[in-house]
Amino acid sequence: MNNTTVKHIVCIEDEPEMIDLIQLILNRRGFNVHGAPGGKEGLVLVREIHPDLVLLDLMMPDMDGWEVYQQMKADESTRDIPVIVVTAKAQNIDKVLGLHIAKVDDYIAKPFSPQELMDSVEKILGQKST
Repeated sequence: MNNTTVKHIVCIEDEPEMIDLIQLILNRRGFNVHGAPGGKEGLVLVREIHPDLVLLDLMMPDMDGWEVYQQMKADESTRDIPVIVVTAKAQNIDKVLGLHIAKVDDYIAKPFSPQELMDSVEKILGQKST
């Protein structure tokens, strides 16, 4: 596979405007971003398309991000998909716990700049062999 292969990213986020923002930033860089408005829909989407990366919000009404993450890691078919957690600044304690305990691949705090998002995505996807 060469570098022209389109990378698929699933963004699991309960705020539609945040999904729009992430799609706007990443689509311009050639990524194909699929938005899911909640944890349950997100898991279905992840299992359907097996994306290269998942952007996961922690605070969602139907199923929180940790539950989504645990279900992904418990499923052999989705276990190896990298996850970047996207969450509010106030949850910095979760950042430390999440990265160490759950082995989350990276973490972005809202509000983030487009550059922070790109840096994180490229760091994770750059580590994966194509």
